Amino acid sequence: MKCYICHCPHAHQQGKQMRHEFSEVLNDLVDYFLLGDIQLLERFKQQHELPDDLAHAFTHGDSGDQAVREGIVLPLAGVDNLPYRILFTLDNHTPALREPGSRLKHRRNGYVLQVEHGALMLYTWRILQHFTPKTLGDLMARYQVPGRPIIELDNGWYDVEVLAGALVRDGLYEPAFEFVLKKRWSRGEAAGVDTGYAFGLRGYFD
Repeated sequence: MKCYICHCPHAHQQGKQMRHEFSEVLNDLVDYFLLGDIQLLERFKQQHELPDDLAHAFTHGDSGDQAVREGIVLPLAGVDNLPYRILFTLDNHTPALREPGSRLKHRRNGYVLQVEHGALMLYTWRILQHFTPKTLGDLMARYQVPGRPIIELDNGWYDVEVLAGALVRDGLYEPAFEFVLKKRWSRGEAAGVDTGYAFGLRGYFD
């Protein structure tokens, strides 16, 4: 399958340091975001002979936990129905949510992700409810539109820290998630993360 890449117009670069920022990202009225190389999720589904309804498989068995441990997907639970600012921070750049004036509410580490198709995508739970080659292709085509939360990334393994809180943009606080990515030089495993941890932010940014 062709790997679709979106060139983000909101990337801030300082030398080799890079931050990608997206605004007005919605969670499709389901309290989940998912982060990962989504084409690896397709391969995971095939290898484990999982049904098209991955949402059911992940919530009624251990395949979802296995996908998290193996760096296929990073789940964010308890996400309020709000428009979010999404940031990806790379190469030891200072996270925006740790800068003066920001409000940091959640900080969780121990996650790993593997990338094999040159891209990392934030997507919603809805795609898991009918995960087929066609629906995946349609989703990836939609992510060609500028402003979708997808970034180019070198293949390999990454440690991921998840920050959530509020950032000041245009003079107002906005709810935000920030993914701090650091390249690993060996395979990782997310063995101790709490996949049910709730990243609620409602009322925190008013």
